[in-house]
This record gives sequence, structure tokens and C-alpha cells, in this order.
Amino acid sequence: MAVTVLIPTPLRPFVGGRDAVQVEAGSIGELLDRLSGEHTALRQHLFADDGRLRSFVNVYVNDRDIRQLSQQQTPVRPGDTVSIIPSIAGGTAVAEALPKLSHEEILRYSRHLILPDVGLEGQRKLKAARVLLVGAGGLGSPAALYLAAAGVGTIGLVDFDVVDKTNLQRQIIHGTSTVGQPKLESATERIRDLNPNVRVEPFETRLTSGNALDIIREFDIVADGTDNFPTRYLVNDACVLLGKPNVYGSIFRFEGQASVFYAAHGPCYRCLYSEPPPPGLVPSCAEGGVLGVLPGIIGSIQALETIKLILGTGDPLIGRLVLFDALKLQFRELKLEKDPDCPLCGRHPSVTELIDYEAFCGIGSEPSYDGAEITAQELKGEWDRNPDLLVIDVREPHEYEIAHIDGALLIPLGQLPDRLGELDGHREVVTHCHHGARSLKALEILKAAGFSKVRSLRGGIDAWAVNVDPTLPRY
Repeated sequence: MAVTVLIPTPLRPFVGGRDAVQVEAGSIGELLDRLSGEHTALRQHLFADDGRLRSFVNVYVNDRDIRQLSQQQTPVRPGDTVSIIPSIAGGTAVAEALPKLSHEEILRYSRHLILPDVGLEGQRKLKAARVLLVGAGGLGSPAALYLAAAGVGTIGLVDFDVVDKTNLQRQIIHGTSTVGQPKLESATERIRDLNPNVRVEPFETRLTSGNALDIIREFDIVADGTDNFPTRYLVNDACVLLGKPNVYGSIFRFEGQASVFYAAHGPCYRCLYSEPPPPGLVPSCAEGGVLGVLPGIIGSIQALETIKLILGTGDPLIGRLVLFDALKLQFRELKLEKDPDCPLCGRHPSVTELIDYEAFCGIGSEPSYDGAEITAQELKGEWDRNPDLLVIDVREPHEYEIAHIDGALLIPLGQLPDRLGELDGHREVVTHCHHGARSLKALEILKAAGFSKVRSLRGGIDAWAVNVDPTLPRY
């Protein structure tokens, strides 16, 4: 059993927001050395330049004042409780540096102000905070709304997409009236309507290695709402290099994940996933689908964790990964350890600057499909001339029910390797799916099995609905 060290509120930001930590030690001197060694940002607050404990910091063992004893030699035993008590807990200078609240804001945030862990000072911290949301989509929508409603003073938004009807099932910050409008404009209008006290700083651009550090540097906390691996690793690496906390969320179908990656106090995203999966192995939400309410749950967790970090209260998800299963309505928590060999935040980092993240994630190294794809209009013409052409639909049966091309043979991609015997290797074959990614995988399977005359429908059935048969529903 270790010694419990109680951390006062002013020092909690330097130990990941925790109010207590466990330390193995035999004396107060050893305990303080280990504590400040593990949480290096804490050292300057405990020790003067000559290495002695600062005069305004007092230490108690089991409520016993040990100031008159030799603190270095004072023994501690497993199960003891050590309290660190700064003689100045906070200070008026810090409070005066925080922005004041107007009468309107006091009324607006009244339910916060009566919470002991928020109060007037906490609300002023929220007003002073600058939070960057990367993505104004499924995760960014609920996170932005709740952070704005909570009174976070400045919210940065990074996005370069426009609102599409398919977004509205889950991206609740947008509406039918904003379809076709840039997401940044739609989100900014909604945030300003929700809380005109919030300043929105929009960045209508793709986050890249060339601009990430300049954008993220100006914010206190980053909430990652990205939907692709290159940007996710880019956000993580930029946050580590700049010493910023990264509030992480991800979703797929009925499952979600959330954590706080803060390399100064715990693991980073690379400690959890040192390498990305091969391109195409993990389908996107556009291919695999997502339950509309799921990003609302995970995005709200991201907003909650962000607010806790700003207030310096509670136990943040640093070193913990929350897994959520919507079908079982089940939360699980896994403990994450910092990887000492992490190439970014480990003992001997090899990643010391931002890199080419598309290359890192294998994008651009996929097989070349020159000449292996066919457009919807080309397929229509060839099929009219050659009715023997075989079109294989590699989507799932429930997708086939939504819309299908008359005359296409349904063989889901997962079944294709076991059903090759059903196919005539001498016929010309065109594979198709929803947007084209899975059909290219099917093309590879057929080519490897000896089928020589195989092509993939570029853009999938969605392109067919747009360019050939507008009576088909799009999804």
C-alpha cells in the first residue's frame, strides 16, 4: 500500500487535475522527490532554486504538522496520508486576471454559480478559456454546443466542409436551412444564437503539418473530433509538441471511445496506437454507418472533460480510456500506461516535429487503379451493348434493400472469397459498392484469384443514382 498525497486545488493542474496521488516512499523527502520527479511541472511550485522546500509550502502527515521536524527524514508508512498545504492558496492576483462577468452572464450561468466546484471563479475561468474544436461534425456539434452553453469564452473551429443532408442525422449544430452552407458558417450562427457572449474563431481550412502548430498554439485545450487517421495523429503530435491536452473521441456504428491525452501527465494517442491500421481496413462512417445519437454521447463526454480541465476539478480521463457500447448501454474503462518507448513522448523521442501524416498512414501507397475503374455513364453504355457483363454488388443486404441496380448480383465483400466458384472467370466483371472503396477491395480479391477482366464502378451506386438513374434513393 502506497502513501496517499492530497493535492490542493492550485496544484491540481500539475498532476492532471487529480485531488490525490499515490506515491511509494519511506520518508517525506523521498516522497516529495518522487512526486516532483513524476510530475515535473510541480517541482517549481514545491522547491526553490536551491532545492529546499519553498517557505510558503507546508506538509502534514496524518494531520500532524511536521514543520518543526526534519522533513527530509520524517518517516511515512503505507496507508499514511500526506497533505501539501500552500500558505497562499490561489491569490488575488490570479482572480483579478480573470475576466469579470456581466449581470446578464451571472443570470445566464446561475446554475453553475451555485455549484461549489464551479462558483464565480470557476465561471470566470470558463470565460477566460480558449478551446479549439477540430471538426464541426458529429463529435464537434455536441461539444461546441455544450461548451458554448457553459460559457467557454473562445471557441475555435477547424473545418472546411459544407453541410450535407446526410449530416443532419447526427450533426445537430446544423439544420435543414443550412444545407449547402459551409459548416463553419452554420456552426458559428448557431453558437452565437445559443450564447452571444462566446467568441468564435473559425479556421476554414484543412489542418495540415504546415498550419497545425500555428493554429493550436493559441488555444488552451484541443478537442479532437476528426474522422480520419492522418488528422488524428497530426492533432496528437501537435498537442504533445506544444504541451496541450488533447480531449479525444471517436465513433463507429454503435461504439465510441473517449480519453484525454496529455503527455505532460500521462500517455498520448501514440502510446495507445503506435501505428495506424492499413488504409481501407477500418471503414469510415460513410461506409460503415453510425447511430445518430452516439456522437452526441461521446461529444458530450469530450465537452465534460474539457470543462473539468478548465476548472481543475474532478478526475480527468488522463491515463484512462472509456469504451461505450450503445447496444448494451455499457461503459467500460481501461487503464492506459505511458509507453516509455513512445517515439513522440517517450524517453528517447524520434518524432520531434510534424511529419507527412498521409504517408505515415499509408495514404498514397495504395495500389494504382489506373484503368481499373469505370464511370457510371461508361458502365451504362457498355452494359447496354453487352448484356452479358456481370455487375457484382459487394454491399451488405440491408444496403441492397435501400437501393440497388437492377441486374446486379449481390455478393457482400466478406462472402466474396468463399463464393468465387459461383462466378465465370471468362465474363467481364464490374464491382460496385456505396461510394467505391469496398468495390476496389473486391477488385483486388478477384484479380488475385485469376479474374483478368475486372473493373470497379467509380463512385459506386451513389454515382449511378446521380448520373444514370435519378429515381434511385441516395443514402
